[in-house]
Amino acid sequence: MSMLHTVAPVTRNKGLSLQLYGYLLVLPALVFLIMFTHYPALATVWESVFSAARSGHPAQFVGLENYRELLDDDTFMLSLRNNLLYAVVTIPLAVGLAMMMALAVNRRLRGNALTRAAFFIPSLLPMVAIANLWLFFYTPQLGLLNQLLSFFSLPAVNWLGEPGTALYSLMVVSVWREAGFFMIFYLAALQQIDPRLAEAAEIEGASRRYFFRKIQWPLLMPTTLFILINASMNAFRIVDQVIAMTNGGPDNSTSLLLFYIYRTAFSYWNLPYASAMTVVLLVILATIALIKFNLLDKRAHYQ
Repeated sequence: MSMLHTVAPVTRNKGLSLQLYGYLLVLPALVFLIMFTHYPALATVWESVFSAARSGHPAQFVGLENYRELLDDDTFMLSLRNNLLYAVVTIPLAVGLAMMMALAVNRRLRGNALTRAAFFIPSLLPMVAIANLWLFFYTPQLGLLNQLLSFFSLPAVNWLGEPGTALYSLMVVSVWREAGFFMIFYLAALQQIDPRLAEAAEIEGASRRYFFRKIQWPLLMPTTLFILINASMNAFRIVDQVIAMTNGGPDNSTSLLLFYIYRTAFSYWNLPYASAMTVVLLVILATIALIKFNLLDKRAHYQ
């Protein structure tokens, strides 16, 4: 009995030492996570319940007044609608195009390495370079797209100068830029699929479409879930492209949520109001993530 009483405390102390050792290993990353993620989020929520400090007038606690003003802010509501439309259009297009590109370069064909590089290069370019490239395409009268239209005797279009086309022109740039980046994840997932499955399907006479629908697509669901979450976040945090190409115009038709937050905070210096919009943006992103996890997580892990 005495030996049992002696072994139990020793085992317990060893377990506590291992737990403490594990916490100490995690501590540096945890400190950075709190400093640069959790603390700024809580500080933003706290900032959003105060008024803006003006010359000679310190910030005052106003509660939910900033959030009530958002409901009456036409520019904010327009930016929110633009961003929702932007996400609804660009996410499925970028993800679908990425999957098709991955399927195309997953085969053993000559020039595959060059094709993969061509698909991936747009995601490596800085936004300033991408903006200048596409501004050349969209330039009225002289741009490449209008030159093609004139070749077919069609009238020129001011792609970035018309409210009806400006936002969709930005969408094209985003899909072109992000599809190659998402392709890498799909390509890696495709190469992890056991090649014997393709051989068995070929022996059974299954078509490529049937093999994709019944075998590849279910096995790609975890990757698709990961890509959808990232694509959703990218769609709501775009700001550099708007600044470089349209600056929110014409008539706020390309004003997206993060761009309006940036302009409110650093052009109008209304940090509490911008904080309230940031909280709304965080709630939207969290809601989208929860919905996608609830809808796709069971399919992704076959539960």
